[in-house]
Amino acid sequence: MDADLLKRQRQPLLIVLSGPSGAGKDAVLRRMKERGLPFHFVVTATTRPQRAGEVDGQDYVFVRQGEFAEMIERDELLEYAIVYSDYKGIPKKQVRDALATGLDVVLRIDVQGAETVRALSPEALLIFLCTSTEADLVTRLQARHTETPESLKLRIATAVQEMNRVDVFDYFVINPNLRLDDTVDTVLAIIHAEHHRTHPRRVTL
Repeated sequence: MDADLLKRQRQPLLIVLSGPSGAGKDAVLRRMKERGLPFHFVVTATTRPQRAGEVDGQDYVFVRQGEFAEMIERDELLEYAIVYSDYKGIPKKQVRDALATGLDVVLRIDVQGAETVRALSPEALLIFLCTSTEADLVTRLQARHTETPESLKLRIATAVQEMNRVDVFDYFVINPNLRLDDTVDTVLAIIHAEHHRTHPRRVTL
């Protein structure tokens, strides 16, 4: 048995869960956490207002725009972008520290951010989540009751554009209504298979 191959297969993966707003990224990530899976889930920093039920430092790190600007100036972010008028970014140290422990690292970011991560780390594993139909996506966004009519229209238009970027990703996973555990199982099957490649990914940051 090739000892070097086995060693490389045990190297941690940098996993990106992305997709349009309303695809269920938060729900999939939350269910992965509830199942106690052995991953480090990176907490994204954002300037957007905290929603009801969200926990600071757990769902997001909520910061003021001035604080976010300082994080950019200190080069503390792996990637950042303006998403629907608010800033979101991935703390660089959090990712590097987690990879150093040997844990797979999971990022939940928008499509624009996923492309940035791909440029920074070509061996990152990118998974695109989406609903079965555009109608399902619209229904989910409407059900959140967090969007104005103008904001909803913008998110739908953005989602249509993001679907054109699927070829940047390694996998495309449908997240059907009322089948969240099936979606999580599919994501886990992808990760499991990636750890058994004959040419394992070599993550660099």
